[in-house]
Amino acid sequence: MNQVIYEPSGRALEYSGLACNLYNGCDHRCVYCYAPSATRTAREEFQHPAPRKDILARLAHDAPLISSPMMPEGKSVLLSFTSDAYQHLDTKLGITREAIGIIHAAGMRVTVLTKGGHRAERDFDLMGLEDTHAASLTLLDQGASLKWEPGAAVPQDRMRTLEKAHGLGMKTWVSLEPVIDPEAVYEIIAQTHTFVDLFKVGVLNYHEHAKTIDWARFAIAVVEQLERYGCNYYLKKDLRKWLPDEVVVA
Repeated sequence: MNQVIYEPSGRALEYSGLACNLYNGCDHRCVYCYAPSATRTAREEFQHPAPRKDILARLAHDAPLISSPMMPEGKSVLLSFTSDAYQHLDTKLGITREAIGIIHAAGMRVTVLTKGGHRAERDFDLMGLEDTHAASLTLLDQGASLKWEPGAAVPQDRMRTLEKAHGLGMKTWVSLEPVIDPEAVYEIIAQTHTFVDLFKVGVLNYHEHAKTIDWARFAIAVVEQLERYGCNYYLKKDLRKWLPDEVVVA
């Protein structure tokens, strides 16, 4: 039986050392999503998600093995890469809540990366101070967000949920990827830096819109802003390569 808790590879490894995808597909329908291609699924089929077969039983099998005495302590499992733990379907099924309980029972932490906004709040009572609530933020204009991410929570909803998680003592971080509009990224940082513990900044892949962005200019400007605010940040390799050699990043 293949493990459902796995070690990501490639670009995903820059986000987490362990991950678990609870669903096949996602109903957020983001137009830039790489997951249909990564999972060899037709986009239309991908947008009609279903729970992975026997996911909770398989997770209960994997979690104690991953957190065994032979493994380093303090491991965190990210939910999720090729789906969203708080897509609309989970409101009905509640699989994410059960998954959090299983991961915690095995002595591991949980990191949730979501565009679900307030939908994640229903499980905040399970999330401890060592857990992390993270959100992907790309745009601020609600009209543009509905165009690019039609099923996701609007950006302001995601930001309010981040602030609430931070107020409850949870760790928070933001994935600023994909970058669709550099000006929106600068404003997102300005509005959220007081309650976000870490920013992870990337680029835009797999979409022709990427050709319209001056990545070298963006890389320099976003580093200057993050440094000015005293933020903790991580530049993904795809963005870091655009920086001139004389620019030193955290």
